[in-house]
Amino acid sequence: MTPTNTFAPELTDTHTTPSVHIVDFEPQYEQAFKDLNKEWISAYFKMEASDYKSLDNARSYILDNGGHILVALHENTPVGVCALIKMNDPVYHFELAKMAVSPTMRGKNIGWLLGQAVIKKAKDLGAANLYLESNTSLTPAINLYRKMGFTEVYGRPTPYERCNIQMELIF
Repeated sequence: MTPTNTFAPELTDTHTTPSVHIVDFEPQYEQAFKDLNKEWISAYFKMEASDYKSLDNARSYILDNGGHILVALHENTPVGVCALIKMNDPVYHFELAKMAVSPTMRGKNIGWLLGQAVIKKAKDLGAANLYLESNTSLTPAINLYRKMGFTEVYGRPTPYERCNIQMELIF
């Protein structure tokens, strides 16, 4: 099956980036969205109530509320995911969340491709900014966010025990 809704990123280094297509979420990717996220969260932290809320109810929690999920496909196999969650917030329009890349595909620019696709999607939807939460122990992720232009913000409430850094990207 050939993906119909694709984001074709420009690949800057074909030696480290495999052929990857970023596509919009479809029901057949629901398990990959859960599995890829549960895998990294469980490896570094513990699953929290907010994780289960978004991963077990992606359609009602993310998609039906004006959000989107993008999936990175390599040879038609999901190897990365990222959510764009619509926020009910006076400052931020969307949250970049639940970005996960298969351990076998890390270091191949897939996080960058997903991040760029999510930023483009947010801009296309008229957003003026993006928000995210993370943990500074995830050094490659924090470096990626900074490379994408995110900067730190402070003092926002968070449902995550593991969150010790909050960032924003203003378009």
